[in-house]
Amino acid sequence: MLHDLKATKKNVHWGYFDAGLAPALKVKSGDLVQIEAVTHHAGDAPDLLMDKEIRQLFNDIPESDRNPGVHIMTGPIYVEDAKVGDMLEVRYLEMTPRFLYGSNLAANWGYLYKEFGEKERVTIYQIDPHSNQAEAVFAYDYPGKYLTPGKITDPGTCTCHPALTGFRIPVRPHLGTAGVAPDVKGRVSTIPPGLHGGNIDNWRIGAGATMFYPVAVDGALFSVGDPHISQGDGELSGTAIEASLDVLMQIRVRKDFSFTSPLLETPKYWIVHGFDEDLNVAMRQASLEMLGFLTDLQQTSRDDAYSLMSVAADFAVTQVVDGRQGVHVRIPRSVFPPRKK
Repeated sequence: MLHDLKATKKNVHWGYFDAGLAPALKVKSGDLVQIEAVTHHAGDAPDLLMDKEIRQLFNDIPESDRNPGVHIMTGPIYVEDAKVGDMLEVRYLEMTPRFLYGSNLAANWGYLYKEFGEKERVTIYQIDPHSNQAEAVFAYDYPGKYLTPGKITDPGTCTCHPALTGFRIPVRPHLGTAGVAPDVKGRVSTIPPGLHGGNIDNWRIGAGATMFYPVAVDGALFSVGDPHISQGDGELSGTAIEASLDVLMQIRVRKDFSFTSPLLETPKYWIVHGFDEDLNVAMRQASLEMLGFLTDLQQTSRDDAYSLMSVAADFAVTQVVDGRQGVHVRIPRSVFPPRKK
């Protein structure tokens, strides 16, 4: 069955996951969902990044209800028969930009903020749909600090400058933030990633990828947000190219295996994640997650897994700007022996 979930006031929650939220949609395992993911940066260039529905959404949700995080989350989706201990399999089938523009902010939480005199700068990018690339069209210095989520700024009131003339960036639409509700009372911020998923900011979570999320509460209560059209590993300035997406996905309940953290499958790789305020601890956590993946799900010995990780797995920094920093480890699916039939 195909469901359509629009990003309207009744279907979104701004800045948090919450196990106590009433579902915006109920689905069965195997159902398809067409869902709108709206960027909280739409106000960086409202004439290019907003339509009347997004303007209405920004008007409908008061600033006092946009906390403790910053991302507009569509959902939650209640999945029938999803129980604690199951895995929620989400197959991302299509991710289509809602507009041909997106925004990157060099923010006060960016990694090199002090190196730039504590200045914040917005760069607006345009997609070339024929080449699937993006290029900057203008930039402006944001007046003050970008603290309240959902700011609306008229670039006409700022001094706009040309930016990155001649440079072209690959467009790779993906969700920066998606996940199930944690088993915690009250609101959980969307800013840090965790075992529930959340703000992982791995650009590989796009069309053709499958994510597996450990279910922490019955029904899973799955939500998506923080859509991007491009991002580099590290997300150094604090944001990606933030842009609203229309997403088609299939949701399934898996009871045949379990895993302790969000697990990503792409056509070529298996990818695990580690998160911590300390990047060294995140690295160690990611290493242990890959060790568990190889021993528990691929039936290798610990000694064999340790050797394989050193010679075939690639470790990289996912992001350093979300409070809880991220490391991901990818291992090629091609290294594994064929499955016995």
